[in-house]
Amino acid sequence: MNHESLARGVPHAAPGAIVARALTGHLHIDPVEGHTVWFGRNRPNVDLCVGENDLRVSRRHGVLTRRDGHWWVSNTGQLPIRLPGTRWLFRDEESVPLNSGYTPLFVRGSREREHLLELYVADGTAKQPVPQHDSVTQPPTRWRFTHDEHLLLVVLGQRYLLHEANPQPVSRQQAAHMLAELQPDANWSVKRVEHMVADVRARLSAGGVHGLLREEVGEPVGNTLNDNLLRELVLSTSLVPPDLALLDPLP
Repeated sequence: MNHESLARGVPHAAPGAIVARALTGHLHIDPVEGHTVWFGRNRPNVDLCVGENDLRVSRRHGVLTRRDGHWWVSNTGQLPIRLPGTRWLFRDEESVPLNSGYTPLFVRGSREREHLLELYVADGTAKQPVPQHDSVTQPPTRWRFTHDEHLLLVVLGQRYLLHEANPQPVSRQQAAHMLAELQPDANWSVKRVEHMVADVRARLSAGGVHGLLREEVGEPVGNTLNDNLLRELVLSTSLVPPDLALLDPLP
């Protein structure tokens, strides 16, 4: 079998067609309304076998369906399917529409294993990417902040900058206390922390970052909004570990 990744494109596919690839094989399906493609562990009873030696993978773990001009993915298995953007799709949840282009799905298995199912929905314009060995590297989008915003975000995200295994944002109360120690004359309070962080999230959301608004993540919100914010700042290198030097004056 050819293990070439679909992430590199599908140059010869009709608009709306979907190509699916797993470790055991691949399929090319035309965009016929009502068409279904089953995937899971039971090779004889699915269209594409995924995780055939993993008993945590359901025999029919999920299905792709063509309807209303789109391909939709549904989870029919016992364990969740991980989609891009840290989203999880659970059994009996509403189907998720697939965007044109490349989408990797990760089927949860045993002992933290995840089985990859690559999908590519053609839009009629896909071409094999051209090698660009000598081209200038495109820098990430680095977000800019005022001095006080930057200091607040370093305080809030210090555990992420320390590369802790499962970091969480510092609480509003603790952040306000630390900031008051760093800037005794700056009138830091829990309310000021809340308002400034909310302003930063709104600004980044308007700039195209998903998962920073309450309506985008659902209830209960908990730390999700600030967790998403801090992960974006670290991944975009808007916050970097040397920023922790700003906290050196703390006792």
